[in-house]
Amino acid sequence: MSCPILPGSTIGVLGSGQLGRMFAIAARRLGYRVHVFSPDDDTPTGQVADVEIQAAYDDLDAVARFAGQVDAVTFEFENVPAGTIEVVDKVVPVRPGGQVLHTTQHRLREKSFLRSMGIPTTPFRAIRALSDLEPLGADDFPAILKTAAWGYDGKGQVKIDAPAGAASAWSQLDCDEAVLEQFVEFKAELSVVAVRGQDGSFAAYGPIENRHRNHILDVSITPTDLAPSVAAEAVEMARSIVEQLDVVGVLCVEFFLTHDDGLLVNELAPRPHNSGHLTIDAHVSCQFEQQVRSICGLPLGATTQLRPAAMVNLLGDVWQGGEPDWSQALAIEDVKLHLYGKREPRVGRKMGHLTALAETSEAAVKRGLAARQALLGAEVPVSAAIDPS
Repeated sequence: MSCPILPGSTIGVLGSGQLGRMFAIAARRLGYRVHVFSPDDDTPTGQVADVEIQAAYDDLDAVARFAGQVDAVTFEFENVPAGTIEVVDKVVPVRPGGQVLHTTQHRLREKSFLRSMGIPTTPFRAIRALSDLEPLGADDFPAILKTAAWGYDGKGQVKIDAPAGAASAWSQLDCDEAVLEQFVEFKAELSVVAVRGQDGSFAAYGPIENRHRNHILDVSITPTDLAPSVAAEAVEMARSIVEQLDVVGVLCVEFFLTHDDGLLVNELAPRPHNSGHLTIDAHVSCQFEQQVRSICGLPLGATTQLRPAAMVNLLGDVWQGGEPDWSQALAIEDVKLHLYGKREPRVGRKMGHLTALAETSEAAVKRGLAARQALLGAEVPVSAAIDPS
């Protein structure tokens, strides 16, 4: 194991969105400096980093100079080109490693990896031309056709209800390679945010229950009412995956929970995850602090949960009627506001989130939703919003 990268050192981040922002805040709290590299400027991460470098990911000379100024590099989204990672890795360690990114940034590679491990996933097949779809019959649908690469938040995917819709779906995606996933009836979506240290140590949060709206995460809740055996199985699956991938850092495993309490892995994210944002306020050590600790070779933090919590996403939709009513929302007890510093609120764009704490998970959900409703100017009695019943 290499020597720890101690506080006072500099960590580089590839990507400059809200995940990098919250990572940078955690890193600076622990005494590290942070440099961020992305094609944009005045970014969510750049606003709180020590240095913001604006250059294209395929500007490999700029990438090499960036790597030469830091002691380790991590990434805050998976769509970093492999060539960029290779250049950085020749100068300083990249954590999680390039092999993790190679597997998880491509749906077919990811699902094939999981299948090779014996991890249950939704039934899938590779689609590389319309001719791969044409022989399929009614029993193969409904299904979801997804681009093999570059998809997130419901982008790059089309639902196909019957064989007659296959040609239109393939044309709509306009890609060279896709994956067809059979539609699964499930009763809940879950995630386990896992972390693995350089010494092989392991820690996990969750499972966290996730509720989506328009394919975008809307609400995350913990603790859940899962049977202890199911919760333990989800965590053990996450442990197996991070160990097999040799992850050093944070990785989120997203699950479907079937109606017979079976677990199917849907996707992997080799970084902190939207569903884990509530760990900032609800746990002893948050997912971003764990990312810092793990990539720097420090002992992992405790994942002990302090209170039941719910995270409620704030999309650009909240701004469509004008400036949100921050005062009314923040008058609700035990609600924390996190804004990401994005300049333009657009419909569907993640602008921030609220975390609500309460005596029970469902009370936290009610509180968080009431606070979001208050942002829209709705009259929400404070007494109703904090009622734990």
